[in-house]
Amino acid sequence: MADALLELDDLAVHYQVGSRFQGGVKALKAVDGITLDVKPGECLGLVGESGCGKSTLALAIMGLVAPTRGVIRLEGRALGARPDRMETARTVQMVFQDPYASLNPRQTVRRTLADPLRLHGVGDKAEIEARVADMMARVGLRPEHADRYPHEFSGGQRQRIGIARALILRPKLVICDEPVSALDVSIRAQIINLLMELKDELGLAYIVISHDLGVVEHVSDRVAVMYLGRIVERGGWREIFENPRHPYTRALIAAIPDPFRRSAATADRKARGEIASALDPPPGCHFHPRCPLRADVCATQAPALEPIADGHLAACHFRDRTG
Repeated sequence: MADALLELDDLAVHYQVGSRFQGGVKALKAVDGITLDVKPGECLGLVGESGCGKSTLALAIMGLVAPTRGVIRLEGRALGARPDRMETARTVQMVFQDPYASLNPRQTVRRTLADPLRLHGVGDKAEIEARVADMMARVGLRPEHADRYPHEFSGGQRQRIGIARALILRPKLVICDEPVSALDVSIRAQIINLLMELKDELGLAYIVISHDLGVVEHVSDRVAVMYLGRIVERGGWREIFENPRHPYTRALIAAIPDPFRRSAATADRKARGEIASALDPPPGCHFHPRCPLRADVCATQAPALEPIADGHLAACHFRDRTG
């Protein structure tokens, strides 16, 4: 991973929940030992059900929550438990899920985009104004509307403002946390296409977090599948979608709506029940209570994330099964 832009080495984020007056303190293992890398210019898709730890992982990368253990390296430099956000903000930024909640309703778009530039001492007033106008145009907004407030824009336009804010400092890595899930279906494709155009135009790397595998398949170079705080499968998008080796990955793909898929062909791939709690995860393989392939070994031994082929890894005792 010498050429990686971002490296995560055994990263964990555990929260202490409860108190001695409530039956004792427990550790909620939101992220539990993630090793991952992102290369310059690539798009890594991170998928999994709600509650699996995707957003917590993003917040740890951003320096907004402190890791319990492990190392985060950005451009080869290890970040501390409390990294300097002023320093990392020039390299890593984030597009949030809800464009209604992520913008300050009392600030104009001009101020929303200009404040980061002023805070980081980027240029004089004329240069800041030029950068704001240029970024608004890049995301498909009219620069003359910069003095409007967020409530004067539609949901899709607000997400464009959120994208402009993330890109105004010209970062190298952008984390997109469910960037289209709060938008109307008719607008989603426009925002996804905009993100991909900006990626190529500006040479960005992305981490796209989503529970929508259709979005991830469309945008990703590589995909990591997350379950209860752990990566259970990782590989190129073609390997993940055409030759998944972990039963959980197969269950996610089987759940994608497809009018041409025969239900009998995917019945044995469906996961049983609901995702367990990160406060009390199952022993062994966390997925085994829901797994159609489970055996006795699954309940006692946690499988390691091991290679199947070049760049394709799965954490399953039955990873060599192809059916």
